[in-house]
Amino acid sequence: MKHRPDRRLVLRRLGQAGLVLGGSSVVASLGLFSRGRWAGMHEAAVIPRYFLPAETRFPAAVVARGGSPAALARAAVERVGGMGRFVRRGETVLVKPNMAWDRTPEQGANTNPEIVAEVVRLCREAGAGRVVVADVPVHDARRTAVRSGIEEAARHAGAEFFIPATAGFTLAALGGSILDRWEVFDPVLKADRLINLPIVKDHGLSRLTCGMKNLYGVLGGTRGRLHQRIHLSIADLAVAFRPTLTVVDATRVMLRGGPQGGRLEDLLPVGAVAAGTDMVALDAWGATLLGIDPKEIDHIVLAQGRGLGTFGTPLEEIHVGT
Repeated sequence: MKHRPDRRLVLRRLGQAGLVLGGSSVVASLGLFSRGRWAGMHEAAVIPRYFLPAETRFPAAVVARGGSPAALARAAVERVGGMGRFVRRGETVLVKPNMAWDRTPEQGANTNPEIVAEVVRLCREAGAGRVVVADVPVHDARRTAVRSGIEEAARHAGAEFFIPATAGFTLAALGGSILDRWEVFDPVLKADRLINLPIVKDHGLSRLTCGMKNLYGVLGGTRGRLHQRIHLSIADLAVAFRPTLTVVDATRVMLRGGPQGGRLEDLLPVGAVAAGTDMVALDAWGATLLGIDPKEIDHIVLAQGRGLGTFGTPLEEIHVGT
């Protein structure tokens, strides 16, 4: 005769199992625990140190006006020391545009492809061994790469190009208050230098997307989980992936309807490109273009508190001419 388990014992064990599974789901939703393919992994990759020591003979951030997008990018980078200050011969450089949305360049939702191409050319002129352009789009990656004009511009300028279909992800240790461990796009982890190429836009949750928010595009997984504490997660990203150089596209600034936009009437033609090593100052400048006091953007204040820059730093202005 088979022994029949006690009904109360079965129910108690099922309840315990439910608590374990439920607890795991809560922890996973906070981004502190990754299930599935990361199960059983005890080691997490270390984020490379992309940032270089400050050089006081160069301004921390500048803004260039009065020329084509490519000319503005070149002039701004030259004024902060030239690409040779940031890229050593033979290094692998990851160029990270904002390429999240299935939009054309005219719609101002992604980084201007002319700026991407010019930064690639500057890296190659500085002697980079490899220049890689990569991003993890929100919309369909293949369609976004084509419609944004970024893939064609990057390849034509001499870069390799990666989206999730052509490269994988690795669990990495970010060490943040919200972002402790998360899956990171492999090309980012394989680079010696990281050049951040954001565009200034309105954002429905963070109010501003510029340099720091653009770093969301190095992450895989369900990034929407981070939106519950978006400013803390942006500050964590800025600390973990401190770029070697940031070049900000403000040729067209999306004042409303961000981050994906779509309406030309929501764009303001500013005709500027900024560059520098102080992400806080650059993001603060971007906030002013949207008519926002930088002190009202929590992630800017948090990043300054973590020693990443100063939002009171004025950007030096240079005029390029046509």
